[in-house]
Formats: sequence, C-alpha cells, structure tokens
Amino acid sequence: MSISVLDFEKPIAEIADKIDALRVAAVENPDLLPQINKLKIEESALRKKIYSKLSTWQKVQVARHPNRPHTLDFIERIFDEFEELHGDRQFADDGSLVGGLANLEGIPVVVIGHEKGRGTDEKVRRNFGMPQPEGYRKAKRLMQLAEQFELPLITFIDTAGAYPGVEGEERGQSEAIARNLAIMSSLKTQIIVVVTGEGGSGGALALGVGDHVAILEYGTYSVASPEACASIVWREADKAEDAAEAMKVGALDLKKIGIVDEIIPEPIGGAHQDFDETSANIKTSLLKNMTELSKINHEELIERRYQRLLKIGA
Repeated sequence: MSISVLDFEKPIAEIADKIDALRVAAVENPDLLPQINKLKIEESALRKKIYSKLSTWQKVQVARHPNRPHTLDFIERIFDEFEELHGDRQFADDGSLVGGLANLEGIPVVVIGHEKGRGTDEKVRRNFGMPQPEGYRKAKRLMQLAEQFELPLITFIDTAGAYPGVEGEERGQSEAIARNLAIMSSLKTQIIVVVTGEGGSGGALALGVGDHVAILEYGTYSVASPEACASIVWREADKAEDAAEAMKVGALDLKKIGIVDEIIPEPIGGAHQDFDETSANIKTSLLKNMTELSKINHEELIERRYQRLLKIGA
C-alpha cells in the first residue's frame, strides 16, 4: 500500500526518498549504510517535531488520511472470530456500516462501525463510509441484539456524515438517526464508543451515545464538517481551516469540554504509520473500560449515561 503524503509531510517525504535511493545504492556500496542510519534518525526527529505542533486543520487532514486504518482493519487486529451480520430486515444491506458478533479476549461482544473501503470499486460499494437509513437500521438491529443477549456494544466512528442524497431522505434518514440516538440512550448493556477517524455530523452521532467515549489522538468529532461550517458562517468553503479551529474538533479540545472521556495515543505520524500499534492501543483501552463498566448494573449505567450527556456544555 503506497502512503499518500500530506502537504505538511513533504519535508519528511523528501528525506524518505533519499533513504530509499541510498538503500538501492548501498547494495553495491555498503559504505553508505552509516549515511542511511543518520538520515533515518533525522527523519524520525523531523516527524516527531512536525507532529508535535499540528494545527487543528492539519489534524483534520490526518483524520481523513486515505491510508488511515478503518473499522475492518481494527476488527481484524483486535477481535477474534468476527461474524459479520447483514441487512436491516426492512430494505437492504448497507456496506458503509459493518457489524456483527466477535470475541475480545474471550469476551463475546457486538461490534458496529463505519467502513469507507479501499480502492475505487470498494469505496463506491461502501458509499465512502456515508450510511443510508438502512445502515443505521442495521446498526439498530445489532444494538438490540447486544441488549437481548447482554453483550457489551463497541462502536467505531469514522464518517464524513450520513449520506445526504434524496433517496436517503425518502427512506427516512433523520428518523433512522434519531431512533438510534433514542435506543442507545436507554440500551441495557455497556456501550464503548471509539472515534477512529473523522466523526462528522449526525452520521457519527448515530453511533456515538456511550458509557465511555474515546478518540484516537488525531481523530476529529464535530456537528458538521469544517467545510460545511465555513460555507454556513462565512459563505466561503475555503475558510475551512478557520472553521476547524473555531469548532474545536481536535481530540485535546474535545477532552477539555467533556465530549470525549479518553484520548488513545497513535504512533508518531498517525495511525496509518502502524496499524498494529494503533490497534493494540485501542484494545488496551477497550479491555480496561469494559472491566470498569462491568461493575455497574444496567439501571446505574443508563442513569450515568444520561448524566454524562447533561454535563456536556454545562
């Protein structure tokens, strides 16, 4: 998988290109190895420096990185025996939302998440991770399944938003999202939410009501995309950078104002640099919080969830 380079990463990419060129030459000239090692140290230091002071807009770009791991990547690395379930039993199956039964270190759970897909054909099939109403109704069915069998529910959020097309509105997009919010608010089982990439608008909120909400270090979460906000407030989409800053969509700001409870660290350079390390960090968080939440009975969980929502913005 070739790694796409963001604008602010170009100085890092230039050093990486030099390293690659020297590696080819070093096959016949081993004397170049010390120079390669020196450049590796320089590349690592520069990556660390750049990523230590990213602007909010740059974090938005990292959250949207085309090589960033998606829900199925995390499921493959975190869970065992994943059995995907399909269809909403009303209209169709929506590939932009995946979910099913899985095991987490021997604990049976229900997992649901947005899936953007890779490659043109799969991205089109999964509608670029923007669910239709049938996707949210499939998620609702799985949520109710988790409650019925008293299984922990884990959701992964990574979407620009729900699909805004006419056909989605015809099939009740807003009702499907609202129904999920209502169900998650009163679900009698523990819910852990992880924002893994961009969490945009109601499309993200429909999976976002939980007992513990975590976000990856370079993830974002907002009521609308920065571009949409800029178009509404300034009538100019190119003001997205200013909008991102004003909306406080980054993980640190979200933690300060109580939208999220935990920031899960990523490898230096973002989750796309190391899927395994990122997945291991998420798994550690899931196990820790599932243990804590398992000590709380269902009635207390629901009341705690309700109070958590009331505190936001207070």
